[in-house]
Amino acid sequence: MPKPPTAKNPDPNPGPNPGTTPGTNTETETETETERAVLQALLDQLRNSIAAKASGVPEPQVRTAGVPSGTSLLGLIKHLACVERFYFLGEEPAGWAATMRPSADDTAETVLADYRATIEQANRVLGACPDLTRPAPRAPRRTPAPSMRWTLAHMIEETARHAGHADILRERIDGTTGR
Repeated sequence: MPKPPTAKNPDPNPGPNPGTTPGTNTETETETETERAVLQALLDQLRNSIAAKASGVPEPQVRTAGVPSGTSLLGLIKHLACVERFYFLGEEPAGWAATMRPSADDTAETVLADYRATIEQANRVLGACPDLTRPAPRAPRRTPAPSMRWTLAHMIEETARHAGHADILRERIDGTTGR
C-alpha cells in the first residue's frame, strides 16, 4: 500500500489542496461538500461496478481462481470489504492474505451483502467527516492516520484496480464485458 504524506514523509508534489482556500490550511463547508461529493460519487460508481461483476455468477465459478495468483471474483469482493473496514472504520484484519480467500461458508450473496453493509457504514463515516484534512479512523499504529482526503483517493485507486481485475475474471468466466 502506498504511504500517505506525513510530516516525516512530505508530499513530493506540495501545492494547494483541492477544496482549500489558497493561503489557508482550512476548508469551507461548501468546498468540502463539493469535493466529498465528487470523490464519493467516483468511489460509489466503482463499488457498484465491481459488485455487479460478481453478481449472478454461479458457484463454483464465482470463487474459482481465474489466474495463477489465486484471485477470484468472490475473493476480490471480500478483500475490498476488508479494505473499506480498515480505512473507513479503523478495523485491522487478522491477516491481509486471508482477505483475498473466501471461506467454504462464504457465498456470493453473503460476501456481497457484507460488502454493501460495509459501504453503508463507510459512507456514514464519510458523511460525518466535517473536513477532509482530518484523519481517517485508524486502528492503533505507530504512524499517524492519513487524512480522509488521502483515504478517499486511495480507495478510488484500490477499488478501480480491483474492478479491472474483476473485468478480466468475469470475461474469462462467461464472456461478460463492460461495466
